[in-house]
Amino acid sequence: MKITAITVFHRDLPLEHPYWLSGGRLKFEVLDATFVKIETDAGITGWGEGTPWGHTYVPAHGPGIRAGIETMAPFVIGLDPRRVLDVERAMDLALPGHLYAKSPIDMACWDIAGQAAGVPIADLMGGGSRTPRPIASSVGAKTVEETRAVIDRYRQRGYIAHSVKIGGDVDRDIARIRDVEDIRKPGEIVLYDVNRGWTRQQALRVMSATEDLNVMFEQPGETLDDIAAISQKHAGPVSVDESLVTLQDAARIARDGIAEIFGIKLNRVGGLTKAARMRDVALAHGIDMFVMATGGSVLADTEALHLAATIPDHNCHAVWACQDMITLDIAPGQGPRNVDGHLHLPETPGLGVHPDENLLGDPIARYT
Repeated sequence: MKITAITVFHRDLPLEHPYWLSGGRLKFEVLDATFVKIETDAGITGWGEGTPWGHTYVPAHGPGIRAGIETMAPFVIGLDPRRVLDVERAMDLALPGHLYAKSPIDMACWDIAGQAAGVPIADLMGGGSRTPRPIASSVGAKTVEETRAVIDRYRQRGYIAHSVKIGGDVDRDIARIRDVEDIRKPGEIVLYDVNRGWTRQQALRVMSATEDLNVMFEQPGETLDDIAAISQKHAGPVSVDESLVTLQDAARIARDGIAEIFGIKLNRVGGLTKAARMRDVALAHGIDMFVMATGGSVLADTEALHLAATIPDHNCHAVWACQDMITLDIAPGQGPRNVDGHLHLPETPGLGVHPDENLLGDPIARYT
């Protein structure tokens, strides 16, 4: 089997509500999504998606994905998509770095490999737990009152896991954490996500002031160095996501005890092939995980669910999904959807969901 063509589509995915990051530091209203269709000489077609969270969140943006695919396409066409390691190496040689641009091609190749084998991607990767995974909401709000309203909106949809955005103001963050813990229901999973919005002194002040609550914090500093510098000065468990980009990052976090949780965002780390190695590093060092799509449609959410299904149930806290946050559904009636706040692994071979091309519009590029 060989890759014969790569077709690229671009769509904007409007958010249902304006989204504020780190207590109002950045505002987002639409996501720039890239969809990739890979065709083969065996008649099997695979789909991938790359949707960074806007252009200002981290060093990743939609136009960069499309430019990266243009660069890598000549090196990928003609390869066997089932040999995902060969495709990975070809992309890495053609374009060092730029992992977020490689993720949609990697996803489409895994989709083809699963279809060719007749099994879901998670089963092909050797996992495939059918335990439904809790969906983590993303509570981007600026005030205590708005935070309560957003959490309540997700609770009405059945969500039991919440990622509450904080950062930038010590007193406000302490008040918000204590308020959320006051209204927290039994069994709910809450992660307080700073998104790099604290300096070291701010992190220590908030984390020390809330030690009695025993809550989890995500990315409480700009860099791994920042998080490592304060790790012995507080008692709160830490998750790392923005600073978890490469396998080297994962190895350092595990070796140096920088964090107790990995937040693996598939688009950021380059897709399933590279994310699976991070999963194994985490499991080997007793590190739990959240698995996340960086943003996007049901395609990106489904990819995250496949990886989550390869993680033992007790090591995987939740899957962050974006489909309930956007107003454009590019695959109506397909793929895993929210059922009582959980996602169920599809039994369809491959990814388990393909977009409706009529909803994607005309392709912006095609490489053969």
